[in-house]
Amino acid sequence: MTCSVHTSIPAGKPAAVSINGVAIARDAIVREMQNHPAAKPIEAWQMAARALVVRELLLQRAHYVGIAAEPVSDDAGRRETDEEALMRGLIEREVSVPDPDDETCRRYYDRNQARFRSPDIYEASHILFAAPPDDKDAYARARADAGAVLATLQDNPGCFAALARAYSRCPSGAQGGNLGQITRGQTTPEFEQALLSLAPGELSIEPVATRYGFHIIRLDRKHEGKVLPYEAVADRIADYLRESVLRRAEAQYIARLVSAAEIAGIAIEGAEVHRVN
Repeated sequence: MTCSVHTSIPAGKPAAVSINGVAIARDAIVREMQNHPAAKPIEAWQMAARALVVRELLLQRAHYVGIAAEPVSDDAGRRETDEEALMRGLIEREVSVPDPDDETCRRYYDRNQARFRSPDIYEASHILFAAPPDDKDAYARARADAGAVLATLQDNPGCFAALARAYSRCPSGAQGGNLGQITRGQTTPEFEQALLSLAPGELSIEPVATRYGFHIIRLDRKHEGKVLPYEAVADRIADYLRESVLRRAEAQYIARLVSAAEIAGIAIEGAEVHRVN
């Protein structure tokens, strides 16, 4: 099933757009607008027009230098259009970047080791007193029950598993509340914030409210993440650096083409713009 976003020409009738004398159809700009969400229709129109001007400029250059379209398919079986193949072929021919050497990759690794650290792993348990937030009575009862059980646990922490089996409305209750090993992003933000504030063996000081109800949380163990060795991430670093340099080189290449082009009806940095009324 597909869906489309209805867009229309913004008020004020924007100027006709062309690149080196080739007009960009208004209907094409309108269709392209759905790929450029913006606060105002005129802003979406301008972004769409710029995108199509750059596309046309690349296609013009590809035809000028004699690039042949050779579409390829990805691992999912999606095949390039002829125009996509022409633009890719042009970039591959006219934009070359060196592969990052080992020294450059190691320097990036040394300066960004936090990016190559394995995540902290938390072993945690909880007791869930389930209640939907929009049911005020049930929510109040869940809060009161959680408070009472937490008070019991503060005096008798060894009863956690038994109380989890008796009260928790999470499937983990059958395992004494044990959630196993979890990492950041695997729980709700409120649960995670409370968990990260605990030391191993500690209980949450008060019931923690989430969209599921109220939780009593205990951090059982924390396994600190470790910085991965350079050898384990060297290929990933090289790919990242190569891609970053390529993106900058592509932007510079397009800027050079734009500066030499005659563009009407839309402002693009570096272009000679002619306003058409």
